[in-house]
Amino acid sequence: MSNPLICPMAVHVGLAAFLYVMLTVARAPSIWGIGRNPDGTNPFASHEPRISANLSNQFEWPLFFYAACLLATLEHLATDHLLSWLAWIFVAGRLLHSAVQILTRNVRLRGLVFTLNFLAVLGMWARLLLSA
Repeated sequence: MSNPLICPMAVHVGLAAFLYVMLTVARAPSIWGIGRNPDGTNPFASHEPRISANLSNQFEWPLFFYAACLLATLEHLATDHLLSWLAWIFVAGRLLHSAVQILTRNVRLRGLVFTLNFLAVLGMWARLLLSA
C-alpha cells in the first residue's frame, strides 16, 4: 500500500462501525423488545449510555487525527515512519479507550489511555509542523 496511513484510518472507521452495531444491539430490547429480560427490562441498560458516549468520543479528538493523516498525504509525508507509528499508537489507544469506557467505570484508567491518544495526535501534528 502506497499510503500506510490508510490502514489506521480504516481500523478506526471499523471501530466506529462496530460501536454503531453495539449501540443498536444494546438499544434493541428497549426499542424493539428484542432480547428483553423476563421481567421486561433491558439487559444492556447499564452499558448503553457508555457505548453511546464512546461512540460520540469517536467524532471528537479523532477529527485531529484524520486532519493530520490527510495533511500528511497531501504533503507527501504519508510514508514517514514516525507518522505511521503515531497513527497506529492512536488507533490502538482508541481501541483500548473504547474497551475501558464500555467495560469498566475506571475513569482514571480511561484518562490515562486518552492521554496516549492525545499525545499521539499531538506528535503527528508536531511532525507535520517540523516538516513544513
